Amino acid sequence: MTGGIGTVVSDPRVWAAILVIGALTYGIRLSFIHLFGRIDEVPARVRRPLRYVPPAVLAALVLPDLVTVGPSLAGTVVDERLLAGVVAGAVAWRTENVFATIAVGMGALWLLRFVVLA
Repeated sequence: MTGGIGTVVSDPRVWAAILVIGALTYGIRLSFIHLFGRIDEVPARVRRPLRYVPPAVLAALVLPDLVTVGPSLAGTVVDERLLAGVVAGAVAWRTENVFATIAVGMGALWLLRFVVLA
């Protein structure tokens, strides 16, 4: 098997893995379409936990970039990403407006990065 950019992979195991993974992905998606197509309403036992999926996914995507470990405690706490995230979190909590949260968070990040902590 050869590797690198622009090379052709001719190993049948690679193609078999691609086909199996594609079939499994298609099957999983089709099963949910089939399942929710057969029931008229999502049961409350399923709907309650599904409410927490978007915040959990957002936290999993955003938190690793906000929380960094600096060489010192002061370096960690004074990180501009963490401070801008706290400001954006306060705006999100207060206004519950996604656009305002993004706009204020980016404005705070740019202000901290290019003016205050430059």
